[in-house]
Amino acid sequence: MKKLLYAAGGFAVGILNGFLGAGGGMLAVPLLKRQGLAQKNAQASAIAVIFPLTAVSAAFYLFTHKVAFPQALPYLPAGLVGALCGVWLLPRLPDKLLRRLFAIFMLWAGIRMLLG
Repeated sequence: MKKLLYAAGGFAVGILNGFLGAGGGMLAVPLLKRQGLAQKNAQASAIAVIFPLTAVSAAFYLFTHKVAFPQALPYLPAGLVGALCGVWLLPRLPDKLLRRLFAIFMLWAGIRMLLG
């Protein structure tokens, strides 16, 4: 039964990631926490889950010519710096603050999607 739940959770994470271009991590973190991981471990592990899913989605969109490189490329350098800052910052934040920041981001993203 657990394997079926893991498969369903993985499918949901993958479909969110591939369909929306994001959001898989937002679902992966709570699923990983349900397995008993601490907030920091769940967020770090979600990246490990999302990376191969994103690579598959990106490859598909590249091969089907759906990626708009000229518009996407300017975000890459600062995005890489931001990723390094996030990796450095994650272990330094208290779990309670991290949970709240994650919740605020989820609410903000949801509201923007509903209103935008």
